[in-house]
Amino acid sequence: MDMNTNPQLATARQNMVENQVRPWEVLDARVLNVLATLPREHFVQPAYRSVAYADVALPIGHEEVMLKPVVEGRILQALLPQPGERVLEIGTGSGYFAACLAKLGGHVTSIDRRADFVDAARQRLRALAIDNVECLVADALAGFAPAAPFDAIAVTGAVAELPARFGEWLKPAGRMFLIRGVEPAMQAVLLQRAADAGWIEDRLFETDAPYLAGAEPVPQFHL
Repeated sequence: MDMNTNPQLATARQNMVENQVRPWEVLDARVLNVLATLPREHFVQPAYRSVAYADVALPIGHEEVMLKPVVEGRILQALLPQPGERVLEIGTGSGYFAACLAKLGGHVTSIDRRADFVDAARQRLRALAIDNVECLVADALAGFAPAAPFDAIAVTGAVAELPARFGEWLKPAGRMFLIRGVEPAMQAVLLQRAADAGWIEDRLFETDAPYLAGAEPVPQFHL
């Protein structure tokens, strides 16, 4: 199925890469190639298809969004899955980011607590013949228990604090991307497991994103 036939959207895709993503210090050739060839419009709601490549976070339902292309590019470059690696995505959303991870060569397990997101993502991935993604209905904060650890984890929703269980799913020296903090001061970070089971932390950039359900800040009460 050819999803790259609309010349206006194809031009918009190239402009996204050259005018948004590359100037935001995303320079890895593999990442740029994925963003330049994967039809993002295939993953957005029909009402937003004409702005699929705009520098905005697009609504996908349930008050959730697709991250901006520049943010997606930075996450891909930070994690940089290699062929054969096992990658966990927490928060399937539209399925677009799982498709990007898969195109970089990883075997992707993508989980989301919303069955409608998972069903739609499966259909979109199948239509593009992307067969190295497994989409599951699961809650990362309650009940999900992978059979084996992952090389990399992408957390696509924000967390006030890193849930300890996420770290248990990584291999030694594995890496995890997440957006952590309390609005408006959220920080995108890359964490890597250290030899002492602690974390090596690389702060990448400031941003904001909707919280994963259940990972919001605990309300503070002041007397």
